[in-house]
Amino acid sequence: MAKPPSVKEGKYMATHNATIERKENSATLKLALNGTVLDILLTEDKPNDVKSVFNKLLGQLKNGEFDFNLSDEKEDLYHHICKEYITQLNTELKSTYKELQDNGLLRLKNK
Repeated sequence: MAKPPSVKEGKYMATHNATIERKENSATLKLALNGTVLDILLTEDKPNDVKSVFNKLLGQLKNGEFDFNLSDEKEDLYHHICKEYITQLNTELKSTYKELQDNGLLRLKNK
């Protein structure tokens, strides 16, 4: 579930939750976004699945800027990988949002 929008750089931006699901033989980064959970399997190399998740994020980005916050208590290898992944993803989302804005591709009404 998304947290209420936070003020960042003078704009309101929703922050969504990211978690890690660990199983005996796999680990998955779960990105919660507007009632949908997008999964990125960490233990297999599936670039097309990652592209699909990113395309879904891009679709949502047209509705407004957002980022993710990792909620995970266990500091293992997956935690550190996901922490860095979320940092990079948030940077990419911010940059892409600005490009969408600059090219008039947002679905937002200007105030």
